[in-house]
Amino acid sequence: MKRPEKRGAVANHPNVRGWAVNIIFIVGMAGSGKSSLTGAFHEWLKLNEQNSLIVNLDPGVTNLPYNPDIDIRDYISLEAIMEEYQLGPNGGLILAADLIGDNIEEVRESIEEVGPDIVLVDTPGQIELFALRESGPFITRSIAECPKAVVYLFDGPFSSKPLNYVSNMYLAATVYIRLLQPQVYALTKIDLLEEASIDEITGWTNPQRLIETLDKIQSKTASLVSRDLARAISRAHLNFKLIPVSSKTNEGFIDLNAALTRILTGGEELRP
Repeated sequence: MKRPEKRGAVANHPNVRGWAVNIIFIVGMAGSGKSSLTGAFHEWLKLNEQNSLIVNLDPGVTNLPYNPDIDIRDYISLEAIMEEYQLGPNGGLILAADLIGDNIEEVRESIEEVGPDIVLVDTPGQIELFALRESGPFITRSIAECPKAVVYLFDGPFSSKPLNYVSNMYLAATVYIRLLQPQVYALTKIDLLEEASIDEITGWTNPQRLIETLDKIQSKTASLVSRDLARAISRAHLNFKLIPVSSKTNEGFIDLNAALTRILTGGEELRP
């Protein structure tokens, strides 16, 4: 496939000398609001005079709520893959996701030519296509040699049920094991939740409070399995402190930015 034209010119970019970049991967279940958060947080960063760039790594997406600066669809055509290899949509997506790794050097060069301070990476809609395939850890390692972090999204309405919350904990732990990058946890779509529901979900960060909630589940099997999973994850000392955010109102973005700043730059603003 023809290599796309580069966006931006290194010679004219203000950050070329002494340039440093921080890369943030937006990860979560399908429908958790990854693209919405990516676009809204990008605009919020710009309003706060932080130079950010968006990379879309979803080869199968048809509509995005933002204009990506670097788009994997410029390198990989899902339709062409399906036609060439006689694959259905699912098989095509799996192969396309694996092929992202073959194009990561071009993506890296495009990032370097633009020279942003922050790169927001919008990962594929289906979490397994990125986190559970070999290409995911490879991309995370290879995209650049720089500080990196993962923002794992807990879909607010989905996570309001304790069993769903535990499922998200398990997936978040799996993503951490696979990618081995510092993680921040965002509770999305809080504009769709009552304040009491937000407080309840964020309160489940306390393992004992979560166990007490799971004890009340009517299905004994579901209660037992979910409690064992919650205890196992707790023993791994993973901190699932949730940052409530809304991509519609930008609520919580100050806290999200602060958490990422602490991880990536030790408290300095996310720019040189």
